[in-house]
Amino acid sequence: MAHVIEAAGGIPYRWRAGSEGRMKDPDDGAIPSATDNHAALDDLEVCVVHRPRYGDWSWPKGKLETNETRIHAAVREMGEETGTPISLGPRIGEVEYPLTSEGDASAKTHGSGEYTKHVVYWMGRAMRRQDAHRRSMALGPVMPADGEEIDRTVWVSVRRARRLLSHALDRQMLDSFVDRVDEGALNGAVLVIVRHGKAEPRKQWRGKECDRPVTPRGAACAYALSREIACYDPAYLISSPWLRCVETLQTLAWQTKLPVMRAEELTEDGFAEDSERTWKRFDSELVSTLALRQTRVLCTHRPVLGGIFGHLRTMCVSKQLAGQLVAKSPYMPTGTAAALHVIATPDGPHIIDIQRLAPRVY
Repeated sequence: MAHVIEAAGGIPYRWRAGSEGRMKDPDDGAIPSATDNHAALDDLEVCVVHRPRYGDWSWPKGKLETNETRIHAAVREMGEETGTPISLGPRIGEVEYPLTSEGDASAKTHGSGEYTKHVVYWMGRAMRRQDAHRRSMALGPVMPADGEEIDRTVWVSVRRARRLLSHALDRQMLDSFVDRVDEGALNGAVLVIVRHGKAEPRKQWRGKECDRPVTPRGAACAYALSREIACYDPAYLISSPWLRCVETLQTLAWQTKLPVMRAEELTEDGFAEDSERTWKRFDSELVSTLALRQTRVLCTHRPVLGGIFGHLRTMCVSKQLAGQLVAKSPYMPTGTAAALHVIATPDGPHIIDIQRLAPRVY
């Protein structure tokens, strides 16, 4: 039986100097067409790295560290190997190949060997340094790659990258990146939905329901979850004002110096009294997320998730994607989150990718 070595990475991208303003802005009422999206490729630069050990040009990637998730590894590896802080975008694909073919330009997705390497790739947006500094405490250390591992990094056009890449598998991943751009990912944004950490049991709690706190285990999950949410460069934190939800975001708020804004509509009582009002509040946050293209994080309760997911499933671009928004209780485990990658279309917001965030507590 082959042993699988898990790795993660991505295709880092940035706007060519002076070109970012040419993208359509949702605020002006103009929704980019597929043609507009594809044309934006001419204004992009992607980062390709040179590995002296293999003498090849490839995408930044690397093995997961102990107790690390793929999502965090992808952001860390892209940051370490390019020297540029990265915010995670939609997933673009995965490959698996025999470890013995590492660096082999003719490597295929099949073959024999005792060890295989499984790599998952994401789009990775280059961040401003001030934004990276804001999230640094939550994300954790990102150390520059050793010169023996990566000795050159270049930001080049998509066309140039295709010629520069040494491996067919990397060029296939570039094709998937282009597909995401055509889909509208460059004009998208991320909305992170959080279910609060594990709280003290209802039957044992003698105080008000709104004051029921998280358990020590729930607090540990909230701390670990901050590390995952940081991968998406959060700019706004919104929570049900009930204690267990606020506590779940407090560590992230402290680490990023972002305030936690309260939304009564996201409480269990608010949802029970007027579920449509709850959805309207959520929808307004979704619209603001797209308008500003800045990540928002919303923390709420199990019953509320059921109502929200019912609306969100109709926005998914495929049934398979909609299936990730579970239609039965508990919808999500406590202390976990879902990162929704949303784009604007003439028919309203569409969800093009969903990534589940499950913290590692150890």
